[in-house]
Amino acid sequence: MSDGEATNPYSSIEGLRVELVGPVLQLEIDRPAKRNALTDPIVQAMIVALSAAGPDESVRVVLLRGSGEHFCAGFDIVSRNAGDARPRVGSIQRRLPTEAHRLIELLVTTQTPVVCQVQGWAAGIGLHLALAADFAVVDESARLWEPYAQRGFTPDTAGTWLLPRRVGEARAREMLMLGQAVSGADAAAWGMVHRAVPGADLDDATRSVVDRLAVAPTVTVGLTKWLLHAGATAPLPEQLQNEALAMEISSRSEDFRDGLAAFREKRPPGFTGR
Repeated sequence: MSDGEATNPYSSIEGLRVELVGPVLQLEIDRPAKRNALTDPIVQAMIVALSAAGPDESVRVVLLRGSGEHFCAGFDIVSRNAGDARPRVGSIQRRLPTEAHRLIELLVTTQTPVVCQVQGWAAGIGLHLALAADFAVVDESARLWEPYAQRGFTPDTAGTWLLPRRVGEARAREMLMLGQAVSGADAAAWGMVHRAVPGADLDDATRSVVDRLAVAPTVTVGLTKWLLHAGATAPLPEQLQNEALAMEISSRSEDFRDGLAAFREKRPPGFTGR
């Protein structure tokens, strides 16, 4: 492997296909025999790719999906605990902030829009990846599940933060404390995900969202994502200041100028993402 390949943040690794196709960064979890359960190296590779995509002006949208019949059945805790050696007390608390928790934070906060395609099982962190994405398009028959209570440990990867914000506390308690699994169709009806479609239409429905974002005014979309995230906790005066700042930045973009010209000339805009 050359030095250039070694430092390429968009390199695939075992269990994760990473490919930059035009303006779309595609991340595909590729462990179908394990229902695409995540490993530490996969999580780290996703963190590297997303960290690079944020400031990369060639990336206008991220597509996250899984190969085979399932999206992601959670973390592969069986493999992690297969050895005889027991980690030191506190190892989870020390590890999570820079690993799985960092991945969720990046998905939520990066100004690059993220689209998640879900089929089969999305459990634990697999579900949280979909919740952290800007748009989740799911198979109607997919199963979305919080397995923690039935496994005897507490939720991680922002499940207790993401889920109540999407579905309300009552439904979040049913999923997190009673282990209720939810179909893709019900998840869409609850507002948990962006859209649910028949399995045969999943690829096309996801691609439709990705294609729209790939030609959208990228600066405006990214700033709007930031505003939505900041507005969840900011008081009104602070959020109004945030909106003024975002307006100042977006109104100086090339896409804003083209949007105005397109309106005057009665033509579709030709946004370049700048």
